[in-house]
Formats: sequence, structure tokens, C-alpha cells
Amino acid sequence: MSLAKRIIPCLDIKDGKTVKGINFVNFRDAGDPVELGAMYSRAGADELVYLDITASHEGRKTFTELVREVAAHISIPFTVGGGIHELQDVDRLLNAGADKVSINSAAIRNPKLIDEIASHFGSQVCVVAIDANQEDDDWICYLNGGRIPTDKHLFDWAREAADRGAGEILFTSMTHDGVKTGYANEALAHLADELPIPIIASGGAGQMVHFRDAFLQGKADAALAASVFHFGEIQIDVLKMYLQREGINVRL
Repeated sequence: MSLAKRIIPCLDIKDGKTVKGINFVNFRDAGDPVELGAMYSRAGADELVYLDITASHEGRKTFTELVREVAAHISIPFTVGGGIHELQDVDRLLNAGADKVSINSAAIRNPKLIDEIASHFGSQVCVVAIDANQEDDDWICYLNGGRIPTDKHLFDWAREAADRGAGEILFTSMTHDGVKTGYANEALAHLADELPIPIIASGGAGQMVHFRDAFLQGKADAALAASVFHFGEIQIDVLKMYLQREGINVRL
């Protein structure tokens, strides 16, 4: 039996609130991050991801308190990202109760950070998040929450991250984000075929069939989504029963 596929609600945090945007802009309030996390934990989510999407120095301090609060209210693993630049940031968030950290812009600016986190805390702690936009026939990686294009290309950068010790790749298609027309399955399948580590699909979930396709066509190990869960469009228990009927191994 293959490893169970994971369903991961993602909570983007701005000023202490959960927000959701479309194509990385036009954010609206989606509720209290601790209450939402506790609800997802009870509802059968496999993991959670919390991303501080406007991580200022002050925001990171506030975020540490939020992580502590979340850890006290949920019983599933959770990953924290945003404003992580050095090992002390990782240490602080793990001590507050996080199970893994997600690094994105900091990893592109300083790839050695991946090696350092993996060697100090273990690869299982290090999730490398990649925000990439489909431009012509290529995928270009972006910094700072999708604001700044880089000279890095999705597949090359993902390979380097894996070689440096990343435990998972969290790939968000900016092209598909919030549009609800399905995940970037072709790119996901390429990542899954090329890399020896789990791939988390992000960006594009709108219907239950999109999760199925991410697992079957995109060969993803986990599927992350936000608004369809936050606004009650898809219930996690219903989604998992549907996936099981479609022949996908999930934890019920």
C-alpha cells in the first residue's frame, strides 16, 4: 500500500488574521487562525500550514505567540513559514510548537540556509516553498510572496533544494492560485518524477476532483488548499471519503 496522501489546509496570516487572496492579491478576511486550526484538526486534516505573509520584525514576534497558541489547540503536525532567515528563527518556532518550517524567499537568497536547517534539525523539518509563475513554456520562481521575479527556474531550483537537504517541496502555482480551476498537474508530475522527496501541490483547488487529479495526474504526495476549506465549500471528511472511493489512499 502506498503512503497515505495528505490533505493540508493553509492559513495565510496577516496582522493576526487568516486571509485569502486570488493570484496573491485582493485579500479578504477568513477568520481566527487558532479557531480555524482547531476546527481543521477535529475535521480530519492531516497537517496544517501557517504562513505569515507580511512578516515584519514585529510580525514575527507576534507570530511566535500565535504558533504557541495554535500548538496548544491542535493535535496534528503543522508547518510555519514567513520571516525565517536564520537558524535562531527556526529554533524559536520549533520551541513554540511548530513541527516544520517553510522557507521560500530566504532560501532563494541564501540557499545554504537549507543545508543548515537540514543538518541542525533534520531534513524532515525543512520544507522549501516555491512560488512560480508560468511564463511562456517556463516556470519562473518569485520572491516576497509573488512580488519579485528571480532568475531561478522551478525544476532546477527544486532539484537544488532537494540536493541541499529539503525534506519536502511545497510548490504553489501563482498562475493557478485562487482561480479554482485545478492544480498545475503537469508541473507537479514533472517534480514528482524528478525528485526523491515528497511534493505538496498548492494553488488551484476549487472542486473535489481537483484533489483527485493532483494525486493521480500530478503524482503529488499532499494537496494544500485554503479558500475552499475556509469558506466551507469543501468539507475535509467528505473530500476524504470521495478520494477513497476514487481509489486514493487517505487517512479517514
